Amino acid sequence: MDLSAINNETNKVYGKSKLLFDKVMHFCPGCSHGTIHKLIAETVEELGIQEHTIGVSPVGCAVLAYDYIDIDWQEAAHGRAPALATATKRLLPDKYVFTYQGDGDLASIGTGEIIHACNRGENITVIFVNNAIYGMTGGQMAPTTLDGMKTSTTPAGRSHITSGFPMKIADMLALLPGVAYVTRQSVDTPAAVRKAKKAMIKAFKSQELKRGTSFIEFVATCPSGWKMTPVEANRWMRENMFQTFPPGDIKDLI
Repeated sequence: MDLSAINNETNKVYGKSKLLFDKVMHFCPGCSHGTIHKLIAETVEELGIQEHTIGVSPVGCAVLAYDYIDIDWQEAAHGRAPALATATKRLLPDKYVFTYQGDGDLASIGTGEIIHACNRGENITVIFVNNAIYGMTGGQMAPTTLDGMKTSTTPAGRSHITSGFPMKIADMLALLPGVAYVTRQSVDTPAAVRKAKKAMIKAFKSQELKRGTSFIEFVATCPSGWKMTPVEANRWMRENMFQTFPPGDIKDLI
């Protein structure tokens, strides 16, 4: 039985990329990860680089990506995806290498890894999903949690006096000369999804130009962690997260 052929036919019926496995995703209802996975699959398929793409996923909700997208994957230790991607790209310079990381991973335990990879200008693409919370491990405060936002470890709301301000990783990385492209996107509306896909295609194609690191931040939702319905979460994200993390291009040297 040719499972690949069956998968392709099923995806044609439902209008999905052939790179998406025919299986139900385990993400919570309303989670942004599923849509971002779809964009990755569509981008790789449209560019015709399935056999030449390697994804690196670490710990957290991001680790599930290899269950859904039919490309080569490597799994990194918590926060270390940029280091593993660096080694992969240097050993296999003709491959398209990207990391797929959440805010607890990239902006917390992996802060040093991402800063130094970007400062070196590693020719990789980084996809950063920022939902302002540790989604998989219990809804704890993340470095990107908004001031005043309630989490399981800040039940009265985050206070910048004791916990600092939400970390604007994309803005920080844009200052580094090794970074060629930095953009902040969302997937909360069809128009936003279309715009995000254009940004993702650009970020992947930038590896052909060897200009340096490309970085896409997705401002995302975590309805279960935020204790909201999917509709409420999208509305809350637009009214609150967009104030601190406004969508749009931050740096473009491509």
